[in-house]
Amino acid sequence: MEIGPLTKHRLSRRQFLQLALAVAAASGSPHLAAALKRAPLTKPIPSSGEPLPVIGMGTWITFNVGDDPAALAVRTEILRAFFAAGGGMIDSSPMYGSAEAVLGRVLPRIDDTRGLFSATKVWTRSGPAGPIEIAESARLWGVERFDLLQIHNLLAWQAHLETLKQMKAEGRVRYIGITTSHGRRHRELEQIMRDEPIDFVQLTYNIVDREAEQRLLPLARERGIAVIANRPFQGKALIHRAEGHPLPSWAAEIGCESWAQALLKFIVAHPAVTCAIPATSQVAHMRENMAAASEPLPGAALRRRMAGDFAAL
Repeated sequence: MEIGPLTKHRLSRRQFLQLALAVAAASGSPHLAAALKRAPLTKPIPSSGEPLPVIGMGTWITFNVGDDPAALAVRTEILRAFFAAGGGMIDSSPMYGSAEAVLGRVLPRIDDTRGLFSATKVWTRSGPAGPIEIAESARLWGVERFDLLQIHNLLAWQAHLETLKQMKAEGRVRYIGITTSHGRRHRELEQIMRDEPIDFVQLTYNIVDREAEQRLLPLARERGIAVIANRPFQGKALIHRAEGHPLPSWAAEIGCESWAQALLKFIVAHPAVTCAIPATSQVAHMRENMAAASEPLPGAALRRRMAGDFAAL
């Protein structure tokens, strides 16, 4: 099976109990419950070997809810379901409105967040303003240091990368990286991956947007760079496209009960992809997403079939 090295992430007793409560409260199928009871699949971060759960969480739009009490309560439950299922990476950015502040308000409400892999970005055209923005992000999140700092969409990347390199050397961040989205600036990103000592790259990759397969994903494997796949559903476009279409027979072969799970498994089965970061505003969808972090994953032949079947919808 062409999935790259995989390891298991051990749940704490508290996480397991939270998981049991979440499953009991959910109205999903027995198969979903069984998938959530298993520790999530992980892949190693190439630069360190540290295991990272293959399904993380994005916060673009979905966590930009300001001070609304009802919305904050729902985001708390989303995070509770995420951590109960062994979730790790949460990805945000100063660009995402109130998302970082919302994380800072709801994370303390979760009993056990020891699995958190905090990832945010620097997003300013001014190099000297980068450290100020990073410090503000840490204040909003309520963390002493981030696990991962990324340069958002290559903005002023030369200046910010020097800042991030220095922060990493001083132990003020664990990993550094750079991002792009919507298939933009791949040629420039490729050159950065070849020339610079980054740990992570974040790019758009899904069952339809597959340009990264040509050069960027092979290069990431060659250079030992972890890959975060953003826009796994093209926003909601791929989910809407699949609505009304029954799952093909291969879905059962890889333990999928929804198109969302199939789309996520397609992504994380690629040998170069470390983690996918779907975003959601619904607790049930979070549980559904997290259930995709389970074996079996499709091999290369089945992934080609999946892509063909989806293209025909």
